[in-house]
Amino acid sequence: MHVKVCGITTLEAAKAVDNTGADFIGFVFAPSKRRIAIEDAKAIAKQLSPNIKKVGVFVNTSLVEIIEIAQTVGLDIIQLHGDEPASFAEQIPYPVIKAFSIDQVSPDAIATYPSEYLLIDSPGEDYRGGSGKTFSWELLDELHIPREKLILAGGLSPANIESAIKKVRPTGVDVSSGVETNGKKDIEKINNFIINAKQTERLN
Repeated sequence: MHVKVCGITTLEAAKAVDNTGADFIGFVFAPSKRRIAIEDAKAIAKQLSPNIKKVGVFVNTSLVEIIEIAQTVGLDIIQLHGDEPASFAEQIPYPVIKAFSIDQVSPDAIATYPSEYLLIDSPGEDYRGGSGKTFSWELLDELHIPREKLILAGGLSPANIESAIKKVRPTGVDVSSGVETNGKKDIEKINNFIINAKQTERLN
């Protein structure tokens, strides 16, 4: 089970994500309360192990800026969380995670978008990127997403991650607010989420 912890802004949280065995760590470079400065992300990225993939989250950012930030920080994967068309993703010289809100995605978009992974999130509120609430996972069955490409997001937490994995059978899971306390990353919750996710087997 691939695990991604997103919205990292401190070295302490990044180290917890890295040391507990997550596969992806996410830095947000778009309008968000979890937005991180490029230089801060670069400083944190330098202290991570080579085993964890560094993901940059962007919303309707220009191709030139994405590539510049990726090179500066040392990103491994680009996550597109805006209205970027397929033709835009094809130009990115990095693996792509394309994020869709469950209320704005169609089977056709799923079938044709050029990406390594498809991340399905709950509808956003103040910003793009979900509300931190779960959505009806049964809706995923209507989209016919190959499970080997599906990353589930939206309202996941240490408490519900086991049932989410067993019901949805994604290849990966993504968490941000679900491992926070009072808006800040909580080291204990990060550790529990990653451990719980890694120990849960998908039901076939």
